[in-house]
Amino acid sequence: MLVEFRVKNFRSLRDEQVLSLVASKDKTLQDSHTLATGLKAAPSLLRSAAIYGANASGKSNLIKALQYMRGVVLGSATIQPGQTFAVQPFRLDAESASHPTEFEVTFILGDVRYQYGFAMTPQRIVSEHLLVYKAFKPQRWFERHFDAKTGKDVYDFGTGLRGSKNLWEGATPQNVLFLSRAVQLNSEDLRPVFDWFASRLVIFNEDTPLAQNFSVQMLKQPEKRKEICDLLTAADISITNIDVVTRKVISHGVKIDLVTGAQEIGPVENEVNELKFQHVTEGGEAIFDLKDESSGTRNLLFLAGPVLDILHKGLTLVIDELDTSLHTLLVRELVRLFHRPDVNTGGAQLIFTTHDTSLLDAYGLFRRDQVWFVEKKKDQSSELYGLTEFSPRKTEALERGYLQGRYGGVPFLSQYGLQH
Repeated sequence: MLVEFRVKNFRSLRDEQVLSLVASKDKTLQDSHTLATGLKAAPSLLRSAAIYGANASGKSNLIKALQYMRGVVLGSATIQPGQTFAVQPFRLDAESASHPTEFEVTFILGDVRYQYGFAMTPQRIVSEHLLVYKAFKPQRWFERHFDAKTGKDVYDFGTGLRGSKNLWEGATPQNVLFLSRAVQLNSEDLRPVFDWFASRLVIFNEDTPLAQNFSVQMLKQPEKRKEICDLLTAADISITNIDVVTRKVISHGVKIDLVTGAQEIGPVENEVNELKFQHVTEGGEAIFDLKDESSGTRNLLFLAGPVLDILHKGLTLVIDELDTSLHTLLVRELVRLFHRPDVNTGGAQLIFTTHDTSLLDAYGLFRRDQVWFVEKKKDQSSELYGLTEFSPRKTEALERGYLQGRYGGVPFLSQYGLQH
């Protein structure tokens, strides 16, 4: 599970911003909305978090920051010598524009807590570190920093990290993460950290949109199809079954002979999947095509497959602007899935940005420590902070308070002669 994410000097996130999934000592909805870890530093973690903010406030940049960190971890080992990164620091003051961008994540795998981070410029990795908590006291497995006087990277290895450390160090150029290179060279100790980014962190936003094929393939499996239909039924959608009809389509394409390079235009056979939706009501039943379903139903269907897979595997799901594709009632049902211990048995988490203020007062949907806000300051830098900073009463009308500007995070419309 994700414990904490830190970022500094990335796009509008100039100053260090911290998103924490550590649950407060509040006992409200504790059994359903939190999960005990058995660790003293973070006794329980939140199963979900919602992030609010006005348009252009920077909440999407928070998601992009985590996504960018993930991309560097997964891709730096294949970067070419001299190749630069497209990282974007805060550019509205000269000092920040010349400083490194910093990332750090803390997460738990099994009973072990990992704290991994790095700082970078477009040209190089400036620093990198990994702390591992197998007990309360951390083990520093490795630390790396750039020495400007010598122009070289300096490494400090701890005894907890096993393997060919000197070999991995020598094979890591300035624009490659040590973590990524060591895993590429078969470090078994560092593999879990790399794999957390590769397979346990799932991000959907404008840069990585939701793919439809995952849910379609699940619909071809009877047990998975039933799970998806049950989810749609729980969301009050009258779909009792979805059939996948696969047919072959002949189209014209270009065939290339790999030996001679000769090109030939001819028929190409492709498979096309068509979805048939069975609706049953008290008045009767009917079969509909995908185009006949509402956009909300289609979006929930294509999100259902990945969500069910994430719940089964206990992954961390991060979605930017969840409410743009789903009706508010569907969003509530989706969030509640992560809060159901009988469904979310593996510690899956949902983190999402939204404009849907009605969620704030939905009965039993959120604890106060699950709500976050992002606000753009006068200097155009973004600030992330939690609802708990305002110590709202448990009976307080959060939606009204938010829209009145009590917690910030809303556009100041009065300067245009408007009121929010």
